Amino acid sequence: LSIIWGSSFILIKKGLIGLTDYQVGALRIVLTSFFLFSVGFKSLKEIKKKHWAWVVISGFVSSFFPPFLFAMAQNHIDSAIASILNSLTPLATVAVGILLFKIFSTKRQLAGVVIGLVGTVFLILVGVELNPNQNYGYSFLIIIASLGYALNVNIIKKHLQDISALAVTTGNFVFIVVPALIILYMSGFFETIFHSKEMQTSFGYVAILSLFGTAIAKVIFNRLVQISSPVFASSVTYTMPIVALGWGMVDGESFTLLQGVAAAIILIGVYMANKRYKTD
Repeated sequence: LSIIWGSSFILIKKGLIGLTDYQVGALRIVLTSFFLFSVGFKSLKEIKKKHWAWVVISGFVSSFFPPFLFAMAQNHIDSAIASILNSLTPLATVAVGILLFKIFSTKRQLAGVVIGLVGTVFLILVGVELNPNQNYGYSFLIIIASLGYALNVNIIKKHLQDISALAVTTGNFVFIVVPALIILYMSGFFETIFHSKEMQTSFGYVAILSLFGTAIAKVIFNRLVQISSPVFASSVTYTMPIVALGWGMVDGESFTLLQGVAAAIILIGVYMANKRYKTD
């Protein structure tokens, strides 16, 4: 799972060579939808009337907006930095749980959130200093995406516990595939894809990203949660950036000691935020 998700960032980067950020985001949603519908359409019968509103909200905050936000951000910052910022998701989950869902958190978790935020600010400031040609203001798009993931986790925990993960995920894409198709059509994708070799190559990268990085990875993660403890499943947060950093360096991205220190601070915060699961 770390290899698949850790490779997602470099695939987004390669997709952006021949496609716009809107095309990458929309195409990722459309291709993932086709795969999920082929294997999970029958599971939709599990979703009752009381669930649908939460399924729709869950779909937009976790599966519709994030693909666009990541693609837009990676037009301006390195894929390795994007992967580290994505590690904020567990911290955001704790914060959203406290603020919106009144889910109890320990002092250690709250300290972890603060430490993680300090590391994030440090990482962004170091990046601005070392890479003046990159616009680190776009880092906040990834933070917004992480908040969407966090909101989704809390929604599933509180309102969608009694239906399968496959049903939830497939239901998400039922509502977001149409607006994604509209965006893809309006972007001029269908008019130019057959005449541009560069777009076709990027399409291949996004297809791999959609099949493995979105659809299959979600199935694997849900299964991992079922057969192990939450702390083990969440360990992907620690190892995923290592894979992404490796791909970034292979692709010529620079990564300094100060950025490594900032990343370590973030991961320490994530570790502390997950500490309550040690008893599982």
